[in-house]
Amino acid sequence: MNVTSATDKSTSPTSSTSSTSSTGVDYNTFLQLLIAEMKNQDPTNPTDTSQYMSQFAQLSTVEQAMQTNTKLDSLLSSQSLSQADGLIGKNVSFTDSTGATFSGKVASISINSNGSVATLQDGTKVAVGPGLTISN
Repeated sequence: MNVTSATDKSTSPTSSTSSTSSTGVDYNTFLQLLIAEMKNQDPTNPTDTSQYMSQFAQLSTVEQAMQTNTKLDSLLSSQSLSQADGLIGKNVSFTDSTGATFSGKVASISINSNGSVATLQDGTKVAVGPGLTISN
């Protein structure tokens, strides 16, 4: 396996960014790698200023994207709560993949990372999503 140094000029900042997003490296790991690269650069052949600024711009972009994702998550949670409130007391029916039909009045809604789940008055839990019919 070929291993290149942190100062290898053949690795462009763009390629490190694309591998960051495709391999699931988080913001803190990206920051640690950038700092390690700066600490370990060859003093006789330092990183070009334009590359240095490009890496800081990439870091700023990653940070802004993370803040945007956090705000979007908050907005989606708020929207889910608003929609859930409107379902309580409504009659719903649902047919699952086995052909079993569930119906009843929604007693409560719980929201988790996979979406909303309606609990009917008889205790049956039904995923709120495609295939759910809502009536008064």
